[in-house]
Amino acid sequence: MEPRIPDRVRLLLVEDSAEDAELVLRAAMRARSRFEHRRVHGEDEYRRALEQFRPHIVLSDFSLPGFGGLKALEICRGHDPDIPFVFVSGAIGEDVAVEAMKAGGSDYVMKSNLARLGPAVERELREAAARRARRVAEAGLRRAQLMARLAHVVTGPDGEFESWSETLPGLIGVDAALVPRSTREWLALVHPEDRPTLRAAALEAGATQARADVEYRVRGGGEAWIHIRQVIEPLERTADASGKHRRWFNTLQDVTEEARTRRRITRLNRVYAVLSGINTLIVRVRSRDELFREACRIAVEQGQFPKAWIGLAPGGATPFRIAAAYGGEPRFFEALEPKVRERLPTGRGLVVEALARRRAMVSNDIERDRGILLRDELLAAGTRAVAVFPLVVADRALAVLVLNADTVGFFDDEEMRLLGELAGDLSFALENLEKSEKIDYLSYYDPLTGLANRTLFHERVAQAAAAARRDRGKLGLLLVDLERFRTVNESLGRQAGDALLKAVAERLVEHAHDATWLARIEADHFALFIPDVQSEEELARRTEDRVSRVFGAPYLVAGAELRVAARVGIALYPSDAADADTLFRNAEAALKKAKQTGERYLFYRQEMTARVAESLALENKLRRALEREEFVLHYQPKVDVATRRIVGLEALIRWMTDGELVPPARFIPLMEETGLILEAGAWALRRAAGDHRALTEQGLAAPRIAVNVSAIQLRKRDFVETIRAATAQGSWPPGIDLEITESLVMEDIERNLGKLAAVRDLGMQIAVDDFGTGYSSLSYLARLPAHALKIDRSFIVAMVDDPKTMTLVSTIVSLGHSLNLRVIAEGVDAEEQARALRALGCDQMQGYLFSRPVPLEEIPALLRASG
Repeated sequence: MEPRIPDRVRLLLVEDSAEDAELVLRAAMRARSRFEHRRVHGEDEYRRALEQFRPHIVLSDFSLPGFGGLKALEICRGHDPDIPFVFVSGAIGEDVAVEAMKAGGSDYVMKSNLARLGPAVERELREAAARRARRVAEAGLRRAQLMARLAHVVTGPDGEFESWSETLPGLIGVDAALVPRSTREWLALVHPEDRPTLRAAALEAGATQARADVEYRVRGGGEAWIHIRQVIEPLERTADASGKHRRWFNTLQDVTEEARTRRRITRLNRVYAVLSGINTLIVRVRSRDELFREACRIAVEQGQFPKAWIGLAPGGATPFRIAAAYGGEPRFFEALEPKVRERLPTGRGLVVEALARRRAMVSNDIERDRGILLRDELLAAGTRAVAVFPLVVADRALAVLVLNADTVGFFDDEEMRLLGELAGDLSFALENLEKSEKIDYLSYYDPLTGLANRTLFHERVAQAAAAARRDRGKLGLLLVDLERFRTVNESLGRQAGDALLKAVAERLVEHAHDATWLARIEADHFALFIPDVQSEEELARRTEDRVSRVFGAPYLVAGAELRVAARVGIALYPSDAADADTLFRNAEAALKKAKQTGERYLFYRQEMTARVAESLALENKLRRALEREEFVLHYQPKVDVATRRIVGLEALIRWMTDGELVPPARFIPLMEETGLILEAGAWALRRAAGDHRALTEQGLAAPRIAVNVSAIQLRKRDFVETIRAATAQGSWPPGIDLEITESLVMEDIERNLGKLAAVRDLGMQIAVDDFGTGYSSLSYLARLPAHALKIDRSFIVAMVDDPKTMTLVSTIVSLGHSLNLRVIAEGVDAEEQARALRALGCDQMQGYLFSRPVPLEEIPALLRASG
């Protein structure tokens, strides 16, 4: 399309001669008949004409008085570089003409050849019109590129930028002087994660010789990353000899908004996925913990939030705590919980404010928000924004849902609206769960005391009975009736009666091993089951202890001090019943009988009650015996097998009551069962140490005294300290040894090795008693810090008549000697046994052949007789 020349062309003639001006105008009009023209010849006049007349073309003489043509050209170019400027001169040399053209002149015509002027004017007007059209087009293209955020770059074979559009600096936000000059410099602006993608696209274009496009991020002059879509296209007619293109045209477009929109749509789709998942969860969830746990998991896995957690609002004595979390290290949440608690009194912080105001709180750039808890840890994990949503039920903020995002500004208005709906759905689910839990609670729990009701307790008893049947154990069921409870209701009122029931329940819970073992099954009836019962006596003791603790002290109710008594009926599984229903009925029968007879407690079977009563009476006597020091020690000598001289004593505890000795078999097992053996054992150690000192003070060569250690004593953590304290008042070094049964040592061999080594360091010796009846490992036996082995009496009694037993005793003697241990035989009652032991090389022996256990007063005579 031909460029359009204006219909009326404005021609400015710079000429000082009127005659020459007439000739020039006439010559110019040969090309175009109509001109609007103006003639000037002074500089000031010329400048005004350029501003006011705005010519389409300037014809200028070269030589003017005081004002030359080159000056006129300079002024014209400064005013508008696109106006054609033609020199019309009568005496211009070729050198001057060349200089004038270099200075920006469009053409020059000699006045002697004005025939050229018309075509020259027409040509210059056409070219000026073309330049204007091209400039308009370029300006339009530039505006279009600016509006479309476009730029282009032409690259050469070496990756250098040969040219680029004016819009490129603005596209990437840098000054024109800072525009990269090569693909290498450009790559330096590209996000490190995206550089491989851009390189791959360039390689693909080079390999296929076809168009390729790629999207990546660039950081130019600003802080934010710009998303660029680049189209790489070969330029035609630029192929080398191999046919491969050497120059490429690259179109660059800023698609940051488009990328942001895509990300936003992706984010919203993630939130919709979370909403869908939460709504599905609400339908099937049955507990608050499951709701919180699964909600956090869905937020992270489907919503792709880096972290999600739910914290429970503080209430009463319950502090703020994190109920569920997903997507982070447990250490993070362990550190977060106390920090939120610290903030609660201050009223500051997103979580605290969300709970207090019951509205969502957000920080869309935690790098700039110094108040965010564990901010550095969150930033290190990639978190850039945090939002907190209160979960509100009945106008109470019960909890907060906290979501982390990996993008600054993530939580916009639409996002917050959708996530607010999510929090609302969770609040709705919480409200429904609370209602459901309340219904379930009333179905299985006593609303007054909070204990299990009869239905739930019956289920628990059935489960405990099944476990006892599986483990071949015993289960005790106790039914407790409050005496004269009706009187409390009638005299003090129903509220006082309820207060008393609650107080009794609180004491029962306080003194129960496990609150799930308890129940309130009727108005004034409580129930308790006890698993793993060892014996009826143990159950009776536990019952007496619990009744004493719960009902021993008075209750303060309605300003009155009440002493409350109770009756207890007891049934034992499986001896009294084979199932839970029968066990309940029999316990109720026992309770009914206890109320009729006035007994504090009764077992279902009368003979059991009688036996238990006898056992408890004996236990009480034993306790008094310890207080009154009715126990004494008798000593049985140990003699050297070869010389028959006394070389040691074994201390044996005896109980002297009402002038009679009670056989050890009657009271030792009960003392071990009740734990009294601890106190009795410590007394025996103290007494033996004192007796050893007494013998020494009489001038006798007191032999070492061995004291037996029970299983309960050895199991105690302070075993060594007890031994040290008990023997502190005796002679030093202590003449006390310990005898410990083989089976007891093997119960917890590693720990016992350490304890026995510590005892040995106190200067005491250790003998392994009843050797041969346990299951010692030879490797452990070699490690024992023992000084002697005692062969059990069962082997000694049988060895004379049984060759195999004789071989076994011989083996024990040889084993002991190989381990540098003394070997002691106990239960030697016949001379024939003593001779056999001497033949086998046994070191020491004890038994009725030499002496029965005797009081301390008889020991000096035995020692003197022994020589």
